[in-house]
Amino acid sequence: MPRASLRENLIAAAVQEFHARGYAATGVKDITDAAGAPKGSFYNHFDSKEALAVVALERYGATRRLDDLRDTSVAPLTRLREHFEFLRDENVQAEFTRGCLVGDLAVEVADHSDALRATTSSGLQAWTDALTFAVADAQEAGDVAKTLEAATLARFVLNAWEGALISARADRSARAFESFFTVVFGVLLR
Repeated sequence: MPRASLRENLIAAAVQEFHARGYAATGVKDITDAAGAPKGSFYNHFDSKEALAVVALERYGATRRLDDLRDTSVAPLTRLREHFEFLRDENVQAEFTRGCLVGDLAVEVADHSDALRATTSSGLQAWTDALTFAVADAQEAGDVAKTLEAATLARFVLNAWEGALISARADRSARAFESFFTVVFGVLLR
């Protein structure tokens, strides 16, 4: 198996460090130390911390299993539930110390960086699109009422999830996740 390149190590370290500490609290040295790289080598691969954060957000987004939401071999409500169960389990395993990197950076730096605002907006839109696909499938199957457009439901569910992540981190408990699943799958998507 080939060794990961220094650039790939920097990206992986940036995802971990930004997710654990936030953007402002993470310095280039923190990232290079985590990657086992000399600080000076950073600028051979990225023009700035902001440029690396854009790539880190894209890399993180690729791990969110959005393609599973479009897998028509699985029932649409099953796809949706399994998606959020995966995300919930990931947060429980991290002992409620990490939320969604996209949401976290959207809140932290979107007002200060056009590049990061655009990247977080794009990431949230890609997620909404994947959720919309599954919700629309559920509506077509007759499992979810068509009283609201699929895109509206999808955006609301995503916003509810991001709020549940904030509450779970604040409480250091799964209570917010329990409420999310009860309302989303017991009321909204029925």
